[in-house]
Order: sequence, then C-alpha cells, then structure tokens
Amino acid sequence: MIPLRDSIPSTTTPFVTYAIIAICGVAYFFQVTGGDSGADIVEQYGMVPARLTEPDQVVVMIVPEAVQTPDGVFVRERQHELAPAAIPVWMTFFSCMFLHGSVMHLLGNLWFLFIFGDNVEDRFGHFAYALMYLGTGVVAGICHLLANALSPVPTIGASGAIAGVMGAYLVLYPHSKVQAFLPPIFSFALPAPIFLGFWFLMQAFSGVSSMGNSASTGVAWWAHIGGFIAGLVLAFVIRNTSLGRPAVTQRRAFESGPVDA
Repeated sequence: MIPLRDSIPSTTTPFVTYAIIAICGVAYFFQVTGGDSGADIVEQYGMVPARLTEPDQVVVMIVPEAVQTPDGVFVRERQHELAPAAIPVWMTFFSCMFLHGSVMHLLGNLWFLFIFGDNVEDRFGHFAYALMYLGTGVVAGICHLLANALSPVPTIGASGAIAGVMGAYLVLYPHSKVQAFLPPIFSFALPAPIFLGFWFLMQAFSGVSSMGNSASTGVAWWAHIGGFIAGLVLAFVIRNTSLGRPAVTQRRAFESGPVDA
C-alpha cells in the first residue's frame, strides 16, 4: 500500500522535513555522479556494524563479480576490502541516514516522510522534531547493529528515522485517516492506526523471520522496528506533557469531523 495523503493538514511550514528531503536528494546526486557508482561514498559514510564491533580489524565483504570466459559469462564471489571511514565511526550513525541505495529507495523513503513528517513536525516544533528525527535514526542504527553485529555490509537509508516519524504519527494522530493506493487500481481511506500498524507488523514479522538466516535480505528490518518504537515513546512524552504544540482539530476534504489527537 502506498500512502497518497493523510486527513490532517499541518498548520506550519515543515521546514525541517523539506530540509531533510533536500539533503537526501543532494547526497544521492553526489552518489550517482561519484566514482565507482557511489560505492566509495557508501563505504566511507555508511554505518558498517563490523567497524564498531571489531574496530581493529580490516573489514572485508564478499561481493559477486561477473567474469567473461570463452564459454560465456559466469558470476563468482570475491573478497572486497571496504574503503576506510571518512569520519569517526560513531558519526556514521548520522551520515548513513542521508544515503540511499537506489532511486526507488530514495523516492520511497522521502514520500513516506513527506506524507507523515509535516504533521509530526507540527506537533513537536521544528527544533525538537529535528532532534527526534536524528535520535530515532540513531536508535534504529543501534538496533540494526545489535541484530547484525559482525556484518561487513554498509547500512544506509533514512527508513529507520522515517519509521520513527511514523511511530510518532501513530501516537499523535490516532484518529487520522490515510488515503492509500493499492496498485494497480485500488484507492481507499484507512484509519492511520490500521495502515501504520500493518506496516509495523510486516517489519516485525520480517525481522523475526530473518533471524538466524545466513543470507541477507538487504533490508534493515530491526532498524525499522527500533526506529518505530523510539518514535512511539517520544511522541507519548510530547503528547502527555506541555512540550509539544496543540493538536490540529480539522481534517482535509476527504474526511470530515473533529480530530481528538
């Protein structure tokens, strides 16, 4: 399901959300225009669990390699030594949030952020929202590290931090609805808790299923889970104290009635 819009308008301009989208876009531009298809940037600024758990070891990753022979082309595996981190290793928890593995990875993440981020920024306020975004992203990275402690594979993507935004949205706007699109033709409105709850259950099921598997799925399920839960917790604090802004009490055109958020 692809979210098209939610039923809650924001009352302020989401400057931080727009800035995050812009930074991710610029970072991806440098990735695709850099040498070696951006692989060096990913290795230098991505979060590599093995660098943190075995700091004195050279990180080597097994990668596939196509080999041309007189009989055709076959794929073999070879060892590849990762480029060294360009910044202190602990800072890669932050830098990895702004890198993406493909244009679809980038657009998918930023679309979810665009749909849900403005409303969460509305309630947190710009500065607190920026801290929440970075904080839940770091928690997501730590969860991935704990689940994949010896992995030499660079971890990149904003999805852990965006999962935190989604978790916060669930708490702050429990009566909101999400207009969803189910390809190829179905479009319908769902209560936000159902949409987001289903998304989280998918992450949890996939995360538990991936435990103990030697083959990587290429998706940081536990980062999604950890980020989402961190967003839930922070939103409970904002909702139940005077730290956040007042709840929005109107809906968009496709949904009517008050919002008790």
